[in-house]
Amino acid sequence: MDREAYRNCSSLVKIPRQSYEQFWSSHFVDYIDKELSYSKFFKKYLLPNHPCMFSRRFTEEWKCRKQWVTEDGKPNFQKLLQEFDESPVPVANCNAKEYNANPKQVMPFKEFIHYWREYILNGHSSPKGCLYLKDWHMSRDFPEHNVYTTPVFFTSDWLNEYWDTLEVDDYRFVYMGPKGSWTPFHSDVFRSYSWSANICGRKKWLLYPPGQEEFLRDTHGNLPYDVTSAELRDRSLFPHAEEACQPLEIIQEAGEIIFVPSGWHHQVYNLEDTISINHNWLNGCNIDIMWQFLQTELSSVQKEINEWRNTMDSWHQHCQVIMKACSGINYGEFASFLKIIANNRMAFLNACSSGDSSDYSRHLSEILTTLGPYHAAFDLQRVAHIIECLLCNEDFKRLDHSTLTLQPETMLQQIRDTIQSTRGQHLLYQE
Repeated sequence: MDREAYRNCSSLVKIPRQSYEQFWSSHFVDYIDKELSYSKFFKKYLLPNHPCMFSRRFTEEWKCRKQWVTEDGKPNFQKLLQEFDESPVPVANCNAKEYNANPKQVMPFKEFIHYWREYILNGHSSPKGCLYLKDWHMSRDFPEHNVYTTPVFFTSDWLNEYWDTLEVDDYRFVYMGPKGSWTPFHSDVFRSYSWSANICGRKKWLLYPPGQEEFLRDTHGNLPYDVTSAELRDRSLFPHAEEACQPLEIIQEAGEIIFVPSGWHHQVYNLEDTISINHNWLNGCNIDIMWQFLQTELSSVQKEINEWRNTMDSWHQHCQVIMKACSGINYGEFASFLKIIANNRMAFLNACSSGDSSDYSRHLSEILTTLGPYHAAFDLQRVAHIIECLLCNEDFKRLDHSTLTLQPETMLQQIRDTIQSTRGQHLLYQE
């Protein structure tokens, strides 16, 4: 991040999102085929929360685009089998519906490839249904397979930074699916950003700007499983569906990368036999959206068990436990998340002054160095803003703060001291 980008956003309390109406009328997104600075991407797409597509030139040097794909652009099954053989992988059945999603099973990678080959030979059909290998943590399972490099635009990634620190999970996935496989209507975990690169094949994306999904709810308040279903024209089932804008329909070719912003609900189809790499990620630009999502999730839990509010001991603590089970995170873990992000950036800025980068990993050091001290300062300001929001939140106040790894007031002061010290050493405002 450069000085101008930092100065334009450093005083912001709430990130202003520009109107999405331009997408309702134009029905296209920017196509990036030339060099683009991180600061321009930050200002034009991250802050306003707008989608875009990167051309294949941004992935042409990836090993997976050379090793996983045949000369005619098809999946290289032989090479894939050599690399992954009997590895267990999650596979969804696109022909079955379970809680508005596709049920999954775990099978050996070799078995899935055998199925996929037969599926192609049978004219893209099978009595087993249309199976889709998805949400496979390939990078976690095979850390030595450096088959792609995350583009710099997507490297300010608090989500994976946090889970990498815990060494328990990540949000980096590989998808492999035959022609006709698809993903039902959804938005991404914690209302995160996502980026998706086609290694081979083609996808069709249907994207709805934030807020439009509210028109698509049925009479029970549930979102549709399939936004192309004729059921949405039945006003007795979906009374407001006609009020929603038409989705952005985007065709993604082999090698291209799509950036899907926070809260954009979408449905995705594989138009050909396709392999893709996907990351969910978030940072200072959309952490406020995540915080709003968490408040909504807790409110839903509280509503569901409200009848026991006055009779259940530790009702508020039970709500946090249920929220963690349903959403994957609660207020306590969110506070821990913020602490790790803040500590890493304070360590980085201190290292910029002292030259000692021993307080965090080499990989993280490279990322923070590339993004620069302005970005670290922006991140700290965003963390500070969310901590201030937590301190004003009644549900957060009810937590047992002695159990939290984050002590909010102390962390706020540390952040302010670090930024002030960095300014005093002219790391932020130097020409």
